Amino acid sequence: MARQLSEQRRTGALIRLGREHQSWTLAELGERIGCSAATLSRLERRARVVDLGLVHLAAAEVGVPRHVLMTSLAPPSTAAPAGTRVTASSRDAEEDPMRRRTLLTATAAAGPAALLMGLDEALAATPAPTSGLGALSSRLAAARELYDKGAHHRLLAVLPGLIADGHRAAASRQDLDQARLSSVYTLASSVLSKVGSYEQARLTADRARTWAEVSGSPLAAAAAARELAIVLRHQDRHGEARRLMTSAAADVEATGLRTDAAAAAYAQMLCTLAYTAARGGQRAEALAMVEEARRSARRLPGTPPPGRLFPISPAAVGLYAVGVHWALGDAGAALEAGKDLRPDQFPTAERRARLGTDMARAWWAWNRPEQTARALLDAHRASPGEVRDRPAIRSIVNELAERHPHTTGVRELRAAVVSAG
Repeated sequence: MARQLSEQRRTGALIRLGREHQSWTLAELGERIGCSAATLSRLERRARVVDLGLVHLAAAEVGVPRHVLMTSLAPPSTAAPAGTRVTASSRDAEEDPMRRRTLLTATAAAGPAALLMGLDEALAATPAPTSGLGALSSRLAAARELYDKGAHHRLLAVLPGLIADGHRAAASRQDLDQARLSSVYTLASSVLSKVGSYEQARLTADRARTWAEVSGSPLAAAAAARELAIVLRHQDRHGEARRLMTSAAADVEATGLRTDAAAAAYAQMLCTLAYTAARGGQRAEALAMVEEARRSARRLPGTPPPGRLFPISPAAVGLYAVGVHWALGDAGAALEAGKDLRPDQFPTAERRARLGTDMARAWWAWNRPEQTARALLDAHRASPGEVRDRPAIRSIVNELAERHPHTTGVRELRAAVVSAG
């Protein structure tokens, strides 16, 4: 019975089965895990998981095996039509990857709405696995490069295939494959937050956390927790985001920080915690955390090695300080924090552009339209997507165009944003 419910993706019914096996009432289970009987009743009746944390608590309490729970939480697979699985000749097999690349290019050109719809479909029902596109590890690395370049539309186009193949690989139940699937969902959450699609970002962040937990990887868990905290912050749930990041930082610190990768993860957790605290108005905590991040990053190289999950550096911590001071409403301190930062200190186009947009936000808060436009142009030259796709930055461009239409560079910026819409 449990296996059948798991395969049917009926997580709530699975928890109810476990509760009844323990001969507990809703109130008794609720008392054990700290929620009301009504909340548990809704959890057991709903087909869609709303509170992943509560699901994990309830399932563990009633004794649902972890692998059974994970099967129930995975999206259902969609079988591909037979015609897509048959290759008529060796020539067709050679051309198949080319057709896929052509399709991806056409999809990326269709615009963000179509791309988001395609990703929505992949999240609702996992597509059939792809073939002939190379190893998942190298494709995930290539997808991360798209993110680092600010190529958000191209990344959105390849994510459904990565999700499909990530699930196929994770079926091995090997820790590395499960951690890699978590990384796919973490990357999806990152780009979805960039483009302002926060509901989808929350869903993918939750899935990233689930697979990270199954894999047992503390770094994958930290990355997933960070993405969820970012989504919560965008949803004005600053207290939850701070608690989540505090816990994530403590978990990474508990590893002993014996490697540079772990030290980088810890510094990144502190940076995200500092910015989250700043957005929640917690000034003392925000400033203390950014200083602790500076200390933690001193042992790290100025240029992070390729492939590092958390490519943090001393300069990157300085960039976070710009954002922290801006979020605290101190534009002058933000500009002071960023005055010695240079684009060549950042290895990716995304970070170089982020330097421009963060400084632009500070200049704009200080009512300096010329400097704002200049910083945004620097960001646009580094990565057009960082200006074009981020709702908050588009808003500054639109305000610049309305209030200072004759400022140098504003017309160019406005044209870039309008063409993206």
